[in-house]
Amino acid sequence: MSKISRFTNKAVQLAKNAVGGRGEVAAPEGGGGFAEYAVLSLHCLRVYLEKSYRETLDLLSEMPQILGEIGLDATDLPDHSTLVKWFDRIKTALWRVLLRLSAQLHDPSGHAAIDATFFDRETASKHYCRRTNYRVQTLKTTALVDTESHAILDVHCTTEKRHDTQLGWQVARRNAGDLASLAADKGYDWMELREKLREEGVRPLIKHREFRPIDHAHNARIDGPRYRQRSTCETVFSTIKRTLGDAVRARAWFREFREIVLKCVVHNIKRAVTP
Repeated sequence: MSKISRFTNKAVQLAKNAVGGRGEVAAPEGGGGFAEYAVLSLHCLRVYLEKSYRETLDLLSEMPQILGEIGLDATDLPDHSTLVKWFDRIKTALWRVLLRLSAQLHDPSGHAAIDATFFDRETASKHYCRRTNYRVQTLKTTALVDTESHAILDVHCTTEKRHDTQLGWQVARRNAGDLASLAADKGYDWMELREKLREEGVRPLIKHREFRPIDHAHNARIDGPRYRQRSTCETVFSTIKRTLGDAVRARAWFREFREIVLKCVVHNIKRAVTP
């Protein structure tokens, strides 16, 4: 079985689990619409192939075996505009469920790292920027990554200038029940964050910024090997940008967030199906 076939098979399974496995037929019958799992699978393939909507559908029309995994054939493929509309129609909560399920393809270690990076927002025309007040050119993305499997457990996106400590707690709080430790660099140095993590039963591996001798003493007590695994995030970010693109094509913020989540889902599936 080829790599893309293994990827498609796993993506379809996850999509069916995410929507609840209602037993729908992938292709519309008698004027009905496409099944949600089929549309989710097509979007996963779009990101996997790193192609536009038109190019993805054009390539898939020549791949009957891949379409067969979804339950479609070439004549069933929707128009690219239909795929775009479905991307807006599917709720954000469903994309998050898909991300969580893709992370569960890997055995969780309980040890995670958190860090942030920036994805470029694709350049828009000056007229569009003036009309929509489109000024921020990058999308700040904070990811929680399992240090053993390199699976992305959760993700947060923003165009605002919020501090890493605030974003770090927001992401960590959603996943505290699954974590034993959390590693982060000095950008997340905040005593209240450490205290909140301890209250949730999570060991904070966050070094102090060194202003006083006691800060050096605190840093010396940090678990060396576990703390050094915080660079796992940088490795994952580099992999995603190199293989799935370092920019988001969508214009609206909520579409950009969904596109980032989809990149994370594809990353998790690719790692799961790679021997």
